[in-house]
Amino acid sequence: MTTKWVFQKKDCVNYYAFHEKVFNDLECEAIIKLGEKQIVEQASVGNEKLIKKKNRMGKISWISPSEESIWVFEKVSAYIEKLNKAFFNFDLDGFPEDFQFTKYKKNEFYDWHVDRGYDSNHARKLSFSIQLTKPSKYRGGDLLLRQSPKPDVLKHKEQGTLVAFPSFILHKVTPVTKGERNSLVGWSSGSNFR
Repeated sequence: MTTKWVFQKKDCVNYYAFHEKVFNDLECEAIIKLGEKQIVEQASVGNEKLIKKKNRMGKISWISPSEESIWVFEKVSAYIEKLNKAFFNFDLDGFPEDFQFTKYKKNEFYDWHVDRGYDSNHARKLSFSIQLTKPSKYRGGDLLLRQSPKPDVLKHKEQGTLVAFPSFILHKVTPVTKGERNSLVGWSSGSNFR
């Protein structure tokens, strides 16, 4: 006689989740100003901060929690907790890294990668990307996720939309063909997966 063995706790890992209007238009513009006020640098790849133009082109800056930006961290935290509880159920501690403001202009992109991170004290578990630019202001710059040979182009491009996905999911941003795309990205971490 064959019996089915099941775990006591059902724990499904979803591919991604999203929430629209996390930030309104004015808040998105305020975040762009915060990002542009910081030291803007060429986007790099890996722990060694290598500039690899065949893998990644764009500008970034880092937004730390401060009196000026705490409202951004509070709001993102609330939505990440909500989406995590509903879709991923990861054991998360918070955001041990600053948020990354990213600016892609024409022909700039980020090729396939995972958000591994290089700090052994924190495992990146849940990545997020928030659309700061109105979709009418640029072309291209699509966020793609891949869990099979054919990648999925995410259609959630409205300004203020937050997309969350497990940090181990392969993803990319296609080249911007017109205009400029701004986003805010970050990683919620926790103890090692087990």
